[in-house]
Amino acid sequence: MAESKRIIIVGIPGVGKTTVVSKVVELLKTKNIKVSVSIFGTVMFDEAKKRGVQNRDDLRKLSVKEQKELQSTAARAISSITDDVVIVDTHAFISTNEGFYPGLPHNVLEILNPDSFIMITARPEEIYNRRMTDTTRTRDIVSIDAIKKELDVTSAMLSTCSILCGSPIKMVLNTEGKVDEAARGIISAMGYNHGT
Repeated sequence: MAESKRIIIVGIPGVGKTTVVSKVVELLKTKNIKVSVSIFGTVMFDEAKKRGVQNRDDLRKLSVKEQKELQSTAARAISSITDDVVIVDTHAFISTNEGFYPGLPHNVLEILNPDSFIMITARPEEIYNRRMTDTTRTRDIVSIDAIKKELDVTSAMLSTCSILCGSPIKMVLNTEGKVDEAARGIISAMGYNHGT
């Protein structure tokens, strides 16, 4: 049995990550490729609930030691999935009062052992407009300069992950109205011929 391909996909709010990942899953399924998506924060919260945490916002109130243990437990749960492709949907960083905390610390990377990293990106102006028009989410209002900083930090964090794992990183641009193109770019990076 071939091992699963583990693909970590990151993107800041407003790049259209959820939409692109959904399209990737849809295209892979048409090729009879068994694929699953694990949203890292959700898996982590599910593990935390077993320990009595009631609210996702309470995760941030746990000690760093407890958070690291939960991250490791969530990573082990994800690493046990045996589908052909396992997509890990996560964030490269979490913005805290202390600064940017890595969403993929070394202990998590060692457990997940990803085959590749994908950063979904978009033009800062598009991200800004998407955030301002998205009524389904509660988003912090930020400037285009702040969005550029978030993109830079994501790129730096993911580059470091790539170096630590010896796995490639690919930036995929999600231009407005071109979700299919972005999804095909990801599938190609996975080593699958995207076809038509």
